[in-house]
Amino acid sequence: MPEFVASLLAAAAFCLTLLALNALTRLLIQAHWAPPDLGESGFLQIGSALVVARVAYRRAPHRQMD
Repeated sequence: MPEFVASLLAAAAFCLTLLALNALTRLLIQAHWAPPDLGESGFLQIGSALVVARVAYRRAPHRQMD
């Protein structure tokens, strides 16, 4: 069960981070503070969301294997 919870937390972290980064990217493009080539759901956003998901997965409680 702890593995399921860790996976669930990592998936939630990935989705929420991707949504937040896409919203931030959209705001930056509309304010002309970012290049127009920077698109939503690009490599930068997905890569950052994956890093956050990995951190969330590693910090989640895991069952001890003794």
